[in-house]
Amino acid sequence: MNEACPTRRGIMLVLSSPSGAGKTTLANMLIEAESNCTLSISATTRDPRPGEVHGKDYFFMDRPAFEAMRNSGAFLEWAEVFGNLYGTPRESVELALSSGKDIIFDIDWQGTRQLYSEAPGDVIRVFILPPSREVLAARLHGRQSDTSEVVARRMAGAAEEIRHWNEYDYVLVNHDLASSLEALRAILTAERCRRERNPGLMAFVNDLLARN
Repeated sequence: MNEACPTRRGIMLVLSSPSGAGKTTLANMLIEAESNCTLSISATTRDPRPGEVHGKDYFFMDRPAFEAMRNSGAFLEWAEVFGNLYGTPRESVELALSSGKDIIFDIDWQGTRQLYSEAPGDVIRVFILPPSREVLAARLHGRQSDTSEVVARRMAGAAEEIRHWNEYDYVLVNHDLASSLEALRAILTAERCRRERNPGLMAFVNDLLARN
């Protein structure tokens, strides 16, 4: 006889950081390590970087198409960053959450505010800090896809991003990717076990009590 099992709604785990602090790398590592996690795919008006694939890395679209979706309420959140628009399509996220899938978001503080406003009970916010300004600059200069002008703009924007660190539930200083990944997995495990995230527990517990 099969025993009753608690059911759980998925979690939206938001990772934010100044560009170059490691959030995208950590998001990809977390998805590799956690089979129940998937990365939220954003729509964007920016041009693809070398190697990026439409529908896998981003949904690339022109500004009029993006604005039409935004105006119809099709995004859970959207923001303009360095002259480009980014947004999270609502429908695919809702389907994943309702099936118990955890979704990782790689978005900035503006998008995080909107996402949390839309669904505070589903969102867990993690801010990732670089170990130093010098390390952040070195990481940005190490990218082959960004020009010196782009790196300078990202460094100038890093301070504004970091000012919002205290709006998040958890903060990690990314000294080491392996340690940061371990911390993220611990956060995810703990949040999955929260009583209020497991509505099926009531029936499960009642069944246990009825068998005594």
